[in-house]
Amino acid sequence: MANELLRPGERLDDLLIGGLKIIQQAGRFRFSLDAVLLAHFATVKRGAAAVDLGAGTGVLGLLLAARGAARVTGVEISPEMADMARRSIAVNGLQERLAVVCADVRGIPGGAVMEGRRWELVVANPPYRPLGGGGVNPREELALARHELAGGVDDFVAAAAFLLKAKGRLAMVHLPERLVDIVGAMRRAGVEPKRLRLVHPSPGKAAKLLLVEGVRGARPGLTAEPPLHVYGEDGRYCREILAYYQAGE
Repeated sequence: MANELLRPGERLDDLLIGGLKIIQQAGRFRFSLDAVLLAHFATVKRGAAAVDLGAGTGVLGLLLAARGAARVTGVEISPEMADMARRSIAVNGLQERLAVVCADVRGIPGGAVMEGRRWELVVANPPYRPLGGGGVNPREELALARHELAGGVDDFVAAAAFLLKAKGRLAMVHLPERLVDIVGAMRRAGVEPKRLRLVHPSPGKAAKLLLVEGVRGARPGLTAEPPLHVYGEDGRYCREILAYYQAGE
């Protein structure tokens, strides 16, 4: 059945977590370690209902399901990527728990896309680069994934704030250089930053990624967690990241 769901040029990759598979295509946007880090940083309560903003290939939905989320709805603007994500859901037999809506994140506030105030968790791996921040890829799906062509930090945070229940959580992965933008957007939207973690390639190297989680309607108080080093001095994945995969075996 899995091969029947593949389109020309696509392949079925192993996520190495919980036996999950994902459909991807060379030359198009593919998931990276960013998604794995975010899925394990987010506070996922067993049985929770979650939304993945900017779902892309749908990898975050699969990983959140592996961590115990009962239902995850992805929102993806590209029809081609949304279709690919839906087929990955079917490959894994998770149609009753996962779904993908093809829509613009900017249309979420106001209820045009999804009902608000009902979700316990929202995750987002949004485009990292603002317009003017480097060349834009000529391929539309890659451009949308990397540059804020269809919404930036404020748009993703505003969408999350609309969707979340009181005390619901928003977890995001982004670049450290955008920290001020992210914290400002969260506070303006009524989502208080509560947890922060910097991700370094290896000991002694500057942080390359930022993980942040906020709670809608919470009181101020931010905890800076110990830094995460992706690789040890021996060049291999650190124990924590290896544990992500071992836990899903």
